[in-house]
Amino acid sequence: MVNAPALEVTEPDAPARSARRSDAVSAVLSRTAARIGPAIDHEVEVLGTGLRAPVAHHLAGGGKRIRAALVLLAARAALGDERDAMTGAVAIELVHNFSLLHDDLIDGDRQRRHRSTVWAEFGVGPAVVGGDALATLALQVLLAEPTPRRVRAAGTLAEATLAMIAGQADDMAFETRPSVSVGECLAMEAGKTGALIECAMALGAILVGAPEPVIEALKEFGACLGTAFQAVDDLLGIWGDPAVTGKPIGSDLLAGKKTLPVAIALAGPGGRPDELRDLLDRRRSPAGLSKSELERAAWLVDAGGGRRGASDTATNFLRQAESALDRVPLDDTATAELLEVARFVTERTW
Repeated sequence: MVNAPALEVTEPDAPARSARRSDAVSAVLSRTAARIGPAIDHEVEVLGTGLRAPVAHHLAGGGKRIRAALVLLAARAALGDERDAMTGAVAIELVHNFSLLHDDLIDGDRQRRHRSTVWAEFGVGPAVVGGDALATLALQVLLAEPTPRRVRAAGTLAEATLAMIAGQADDMAFETRPSVSVGECLAMEAGKTGALIECAMALGAILVGAPEPVIEALKEFGACLGTAFQAVDDLLGIWGDPAVTGKPIGSDLLAGKKTLPVAIALAGPGGRPDELRDLLDRRRSPAGLSKSELERAAWLVDAGGGRRGASDTATNFLRQAESALDRVPLDDTATAELLEVARFVTERTW
């Protein structure tokens, strides 16, 4: 799958099509944010005074609300009313933001969305307990009315959260290993990122009472989209523009992360895995990697096929996501919007 040819856009109207897609997805995300933002603010009001300030600081940074949008789109695609899925959209955003609070602390990131992270602004303790509170609040939101659908949704969210945490644990463990196979990396990323996106699709379908084949098809869409999403994230973690991503250039290499491009380059016979491995080990020294060493590491990943391979992986998983929606009857308008969101996030530069 990794070695498949990249999807090349040759249509003369590709720029116009991309602009239309961006506009369409922006409309979906703006609509979602307008509905979800006040609902999240309402739910976090139950937090104690010691938690409100750090949580409010983090949430004020905004975010795309992609996972919430997927919940609502899945509900509509499953021929349901998205209002019945609002609790799922709120809950999954709470879990996602819990993960971000902890991720920033684990990675030592002092900036997110061009503003200080919670641990950098308020300290380690508030970041830890703030994240814990959001994770717990997510389940409370779903179980406030313990109907069969909501109970199932809560169980699905809890399972996805555990998979996400396991993926994060593997991601951390990989940093100290000399190499990681491509299969191991994909499995880690399926948990770290894919589990919650798959869950978003499942929650929307479950909360509107969709038939099992529809739930399974939407879950497959989400799982494949999650892997494609993370593959693009891995590319941006090395070659993304700091002015757009809000993170230093080569941030994943500086952290020693064995992301997909790195795993491909370390496994590929065409590159220089020993030199790359040596540079990744050297970043743990007190001096860390110099600018020239960081540039060299990025070049080695590219030369070893990591950049092309990760891009191909994103393309192939996007195609699998698209094909999953063809198996069951769905609402045409919502399905079209799901596809636009999927293509948008795999073309993103942020």
